[in-house]
Amino acid sequence: MAQMKLEIGGRSFMVTCQDGEESHLTRLAAMVDGKARESGDPAGLNESRMLLFTSLLLADELHSARAANGNPAETAPAAQPDPMDEQAMAALEKLADRAEQLANGLE
Repeated sequence: MAQMKLEIGGRSFMVTCQDGEESHLTRLAAMVDGKARESGDPAGLNESRMLLFTSLLLADELHSARAANGNPAETAPAAQPDPMDEQAMAALEKLADRAEQLANGLE
């Protein structure tokens, strides 16, 4: 397992991934970082809210892309799942889990 330091929204995160998946994870982190920066001033948001807004922006983008392809997530029968969609959803689920963990820690 490889350990990596990712910079997202001006914050550092240590994550592990399978050996050989570092470049893919770096590309995903760059996408998430871009959305985190769109979510507003990172200094004005705590980590869990930044991750929450980032997750919502990514989910909205994924939903829009599916709708543009005539395949909205709510109504589409999954004939052949797109591996990129599955990877994006897995990344979103990890972000949502992390945001929930952070929110629980703040309570």
